[in-house]
Amino acid sequence: MATLQFTETPILQHPAQILILPVNNAGIILDPVIARCKTLYPDNYQRYRKACMDGQLQVGSSFLVKRQRDHAGLSASSNGNRPNHIANLVVCDHPYHPTRRAWLNSALDALKAQLFELMRYEGIHSAALLARPLIYPSLNKDPSISTFDSSQLSPLSSTQLSTPPSAELNAPVLEWHKDIMPLLEQKLSDLPKLRIDIHLPKNLTT
Repeated sequence: MATLQFTETPILQHPAQILILPVNNAGIILDPVIARCKTLYPDNYQRYRKACMDGQLQVGSSFLVKRQRDHAGLSASSNGNRPNHIANLVVCDHPYHPTRRAWLNSALDALKAQLFELMRYEGIHSAALLARPLIYPSLNKDPSISTFDSSQLSPLSSTQLSTPPSAELNAPVLEWHKDIMPLLEQKLSDLPKLRIDIHLPKNLTT
């Protein structure tokens, strides 16, 4: 059985062999931690952005990137997090749209299959998942963040950060204790001998 650990430790200071980042398939990055990952893991960001621009990423999928040998362990050395793989968990279609249960469920199924393969063939035994983008669909809904650096936005943002359709604005927002945490435990807990650290915002308790 997998060991799921909930922690408030900054994810970029925590070593893990695979980093799991919830993203959208519009190529727009608002979360400051994921924006920081653009610099720390440029190989992942370039492939993720290209896949978004080419229309290759489907909501409810997991886009796995094996880090290039010349990047892995170098760009993030000062933070302590030097993942061999990054799983881009595609959980929504716009940074202002909430994650739907069906999207998260499908993305976790895809991630689970990838983790099984990595454990079997590459000996992966530790992973770290950034939970905040699942809990707060946009920075405006995160009470712990008041500002963000607009320079961190993807070049795609100028055309895609328009007002979202009203139907999406009315979509139900998943709750951490009621929806998200139980789904994470249901989908990931039966992975054998894998430690998964789930990094939470400091103002949220398990």
